[in-house]
Amino acid sequence: MGMKDRTPTSVEEYLEYRIRFSNWDRWGADDQFGTLNHIDHQITKHALNLVETGRTVSCANPIATETMVPDLGRNDKPADHHMSVSNIGASDYIGIAYHGFVNTHIDSLCHFFTNSVDEDGRLYNNRDPALITDQGALTNSVENWKNGIVTRGVLYDIPKLRNVDYVEFRDPVQGWELEDWANSVNVKQRDGDVVLIRSGHDQYWDARGNADPGHSLKTPGNAPSIIEYLYNTNAAILGWDLQEAAHKPVQYPAGYPIHQLVIPYMGMPILDNVNMEDLASACAELGRYEFLIFIAPLFIQGGTGSPVNPIVVF
Repeated sequence: MGMKDRTPTSVEEYLEYRIRFSNWDRWGADDQFGTLNHIDHQITKHALNLVETGRTVSCANPIATETMVPDLGRNDKPADHHMSVSNIGASDYIGIAYHGFVNTHIDSLCHFFTNSVDEDGRLYNNRDPALITDQGALTNSVENWKNGIVTRGVLYDIPKLRNVDYVEFRDPVQGWELEDWANSVNVKQRDGDVVLIRSGHDQYWDARGNADPGHSLKTPGNAPSIIEYLYNTNAAILGWDLQEAAHKPVQYPAGYPIHQLVIPYMGMPILDNVNMEDLASACAELGRYEFLIFIAPLFIQGGTGSPVNPIVVF
């Protein structure tokens, strides 16, 4: 089953993932970086050497000040943006709830707890969830990454692999497709990669008017088998434009089966809602799918994540 046999992850396999792919104690009891430990100075230097043209591409959506994709609006409060204008200049205020399905952000390692009964909702590295308070997180929070993340990024363009416009609702991205894509574009997996999985967010929502109305709260996306690929290749970060697949022919014991495994068990940050359209165009034009990427989370003490503007440099 799984990657080797190119079959979707079963419930039994998924339950085993929390043991097979756990990184608890891998980097010591005090670790706050999880899979970011795969990025060492040599990895960063290699990524810097990938720069050839100096061309830069943003992979962020604009901060949403109005409800976007209304059917997903239950998790996406529009940002508050107020301007103050005087006769000598202007200033502004912005307040944002960035988790959800619109704003581009990074999840820190306190964002999700384990959900197994025998582990009592533990944090990454077997930490007590009582350390997460309404005044902020006392562990696994985003300020640990204040020095930024600089490494190699790889775009996995699954619609291009499938020769379609977007990933279909009932056919989510599988782990072996990531392997197939890397082979097809002659990219060798390296420790410390940011794995950016494009499913065709814009194209999916543009075409959605012809979809079954019963799918109003559902999206295509990624299946749990990608977890095996991420672990086996020592990836540092998972990034995607469409998140977990809402259509689950297998009913995994988790509402967010990828988030709820890679964050608390693997210790892997997730870049949610990455805008990959300009990136995909640039990669196709240049004929290369690896690049330097840098991510600078805001210095939010006790934060469950941060809005980010990931920048790619070719």
